[in-house]
Amino acid sequence: MSDAAQIADKAKRRETRNHWLLSAPALLVILFAATGPLLIVLIYSFLMPGPYGDVKWQFSTDAWVSVFFERDIFDDTLSLAIAHITIFWRSVKLALLTTVVTLAFGFPTAYFIATRPAHRRDLWLFLITIPFWTNLLIRTFAVLQIIRNEGLFNAVLLKLGIISAPLQILYTDTAILAGMAYVYLPLMVLPIYASMEKLDFRLVEAGYDLYATRFQVLRRIIVPLVKPGIIAGSILVFIPALGAYVTPNLLGGGKNMMLSNLIELQFGQGRNWPLGASLSITVMVVVMVALLVYVRNAAGSGARHG
Repeated sequence: MSDAAQIADKAKRRETRNHWLLSAPALLVILFAATGPLLIVLIYSFLMPGPYGDVKWQFSTDAWVSVFFERDIFDDTLSLAIAHITIFWRSVKLALLTTVVTLAFGFPTAYFIATRPAHRRDLWLFLITIPFWTNLLIRTFAVLQIIRNEGLFNAVLLKLGIISAPLQILYTDTAILAGMAYVYLPLMVLPIYASMEKLDFRLVEAGYDLYATRFQVLRRIIVPLVKPGIIAGSILVFIPALGAYVTPNLLGGGKNMMLSNLIELQFGQGRNWPLGASLSITVMVVVMVALLVYVRNAAGSGARHG
């Protein structure tokens, strides 16, 4: 290797080393801020609960066993923890239903915005993002005022003579679903619109020219081309809906608990920090699986369309 090449190689290595040294403080902050709390939660999940909260520094897997099982207080036999399984099922079910409902409303909304004149789309997007300007707690209280027994929804139905007595919607799974669908709807609209905006609508016109019905055009042209946006929107809705706390707590009235409420209960009144930590890690694993499914589908869609 010539002297010039050696000098260039040393300069390149020096530049690379300098870049890493300059990035080191930020990387350390990210490392400790992001992975530090997760590591603490993981360690706590393998310890014993303290008598007044906190933990005993004694290794145990009881918290992980207690996620789906419970021990009999007399003979120490294991049986399914029906309460935990019910809460898990309710959380996953409501998160999936929220995703479906927001997709049902978000897809036509995104299509409507994408088909407006270019100079008007910004206005419609502005209207979609307005709810984000308001605190989540206030938005949830607004939904509560609408669906309560004396709220706007029941008042309109009573006025029209459709019902003779107010419907009991508040403090039910339906109330939680309605609240989460309202809160997370913009998270579905925006990714679908981002994909819809890139859609070449000449393909839609070509489908009509070939005598395809509207449903066929939707199923064979529009949906496959905007699939990445649908998947992204579904993930963006499913993940926060699975871990929602404020909306289920207010609209469910503490009776219809979800995973986040169960976790908070273990760290609070339950004074079982290891169980709360193991439940938290379990939720994180479910979220990671959902993200892996999204990445796999997004990569597959990109390969097919690329």
